[in-house]
Amino acid sequence: MHKIKASPALELQVVVTGTHLLDEFGLTADDIVREGFVIDKSIPQVSSASNGGEVAAQVGAGVIAFAEAFKELAPDALLLLGDRYELLAAATAAFFLEIPIVHLHGGEVTDGAFDDAIRHTISQLARVHAVAAPEYAERLIRAGAHPASVHVVGGFGIDSLRRVNRLTRHELEVELGIVLRDLLFVVTYHPVTAGKHDTQAEIQAIVSALASFPGATVVFTLPNADPEHRLISKALREAVKQKERWHLFSSLGARKYISLLAQASVVVGNSSSGLMEAPTLGVPTVNIGPRQDGRLKAVSVLSCGSGHAEIKETIQRALSSHFAESIKEMDIPYGTEGASERIMSLLVSDESDTLRKYRYFDSP
Repeated sequence: MHKIKASPALELQVVVTGTHLLDEFGLTADDIVREGFVIDKSIPQVSSASNGGEVAAQVGAGVIAFAEAFKELAPDALLLLGDRYELLAAATAAFFLEIPIVHLHGGEVTDGAFDDAIRHTISQLARVHAVAAPEYAERLIRAGAHPASVHVVGGFGIDSLRRVNRLTRHELEVELGIVLRDLLFVVTYHPVTAGKHDTQAEIQAIVSALASFPGATVVFTLPNADPEHRLISKALREAVKQKERWHLFSSLGARKYISLLAQASVVVGNSSSGLMEAPTLGVPTVNIGPRQDGRLKAVSVLSCGSGHAEIKETIQRALSSHFAESIKEMDIPYGTEGASERIMSLLVSDESDTLRKYRYFDSP
């Protein structure tokens, strides 16, 4: 966004929706403004959901709201990153308004979340694909994307690590108002939204496993707005009341979160940051449950089931000196920094316009 804003060839428009507009999740629309951006349109019709019916209703309302916003803003292209249901509403509206979609981080798989189907749907509606790894490019081409429309640019999370001026450990303690012990866990657990699951049992198992490390500072961030997120939030709020060294934040913002991640002994949960940013920083990840199944993982990512004993055992392994030694020279599957420059070159060249003639591609 900063690069688009600074480019003489491009004009940035910002449409904000979802949890960015909710106090419960830290009202992070304010962070966008503090970064120096103007919010051109807000779409409050898509917010948080307690069940699949609410998700469906919000996506429907969101399509209408995004369509009105896009008709007024008249963008030449829509840039979307990822797989959230908010983006499905935006992509649907843009598709029928014949606004080219540039989709970032397509071609990935997350078997444990309905985001998986949403991501693939957005890819089918998109005209340009900027993906994080060659394997994801190959998957999109197999699914019918024309090879000329698919570009391997690397992971955008890696670029954010370079840009952020990280806080020191002491500065973090002052900013967060907490004491960071030598043993520091950063924990984010989102609802599993595909297949059989028991959210209440899962979060209780995580809390129980973390309690096995009484000397640790544990910093939780709230889950996303998927169905059953309130079960997780409630359980975490009750847990931190019982533990002096446990802390819960609705949102840390990019600088504090990345700074904290860099200081962590281990990242625990099922957030994608444990698969991209944490390995890039050399921090071990304990990836719990099926939400991220199918995504490329560095060797620093240890996956486990959702039971108390398995989570505890995997955390112990992640903290071992032997494991720390084994990941020192690991390869990162999402490439090196520079993804934002590569996507900028696509936007400046007006790649979306040159691909209007392409249709479903049958690979040989």
